[in-house]
Amino acid sequence: MNIETIKKERDGWLFWKNIAPLRESIEKISPQNNLVKFENGSVVIDSEIGELGIQIAKSMKPWRKGPFKFRDVTIDAEWNSNIKYSILLPHLDIKNKIVGDIGCNNGYYMFRMLELEPKIIIGFDPVPLCKIQFDFIDRFIGSAKNGKIIFELLGVEHLSIYGQKFDLLLCLGVIYHRSDPVATLKNLKSALKNNGTLILDTFYIEGDDEVALFPNERYAKMNNVYFLPTIPALRNWAKRAKFKEFEVIATVDANSDEQRKTEWMDSESLEDFLDPNDQNKTVEGYQAPKRVFVKLK
Repeated sequence: MNIETIKKERDGWLFWKNIAPLRESIEKISPQNNLVKFENGSVVIDSEIGELGIQIAKSMKPWRKGPFKFRDVTIDAEWNSNIKYSILLPHLDIKNKIVGDIGCNNGYYMFRMLELEPKIIIGFDPVPLCKIQFDFIDRFIGSAKNGKIIFELLGVEHLSIYGQKFDLLLCLGVIYHRSDPVATLKNLKSALKNNGTLILDTFYIEGDDEVALFPNERYAKMNNVYFLPTIPALRNWAKRAKFKEFEVIATVDANSDEQRKTEWMDSESLEDFLDPNDQNKTVEGYQAPKRVFVKLK
């Protein structure tokens, strides 16, 4: 199946019975092209959204990435994504470059990167709700209309047939959801230009051995987490995928400043995933989540 056929099929997902009403509600909002600023980690949109807009935004819960701040309301998402963005920012030399965000969620990082003046940003995420949330925010910004951001309902597996080479790819919080991490890295590498860069973030486990944890059924209540490598094992994965350079940017522990319940995401969050008697362990008894950020070339 070619990429255009896949894209057309996935556009049909926006007509699912649980998604179509959200898509139709966005169309009630007049398209705008507001000034966007970035203050205290928020994407700040110089507009009021009014009671209707607030109702529409709340109907799209849960909001995972943010925050987004309007004049009259702040969408305080589960993840304070500015913390991760602050780690990435020193490595985002993207002026006039082609950037891809794999697993872009609702587009928070893409909107943040607008200030760095890339040529274009293309986000990939196969979750219709993420596309709808992106469309809601962008209704007030107009980045898709002016060609600065494209959102594709596609996954990392489509990169090799997408037909675009990237100067920089972000792949944040994706690889541990894939059952074949080396194949995933190969797909990412296939979409990079010569001397292109991949910035990857993933769960990892501590240790000097070249091994990975393969959880039994669930990790932190997630049933789609497959491999948590040590950093040496992650380096070996990158080498198997034919990356030439491997640089650790940062390692961080999960914490409630970055991930927590809010009125915009009121289901379970980090506090529910950890052992109440030992915050260094998940409820299943594994090491509590730690993340490593690496830059590959």
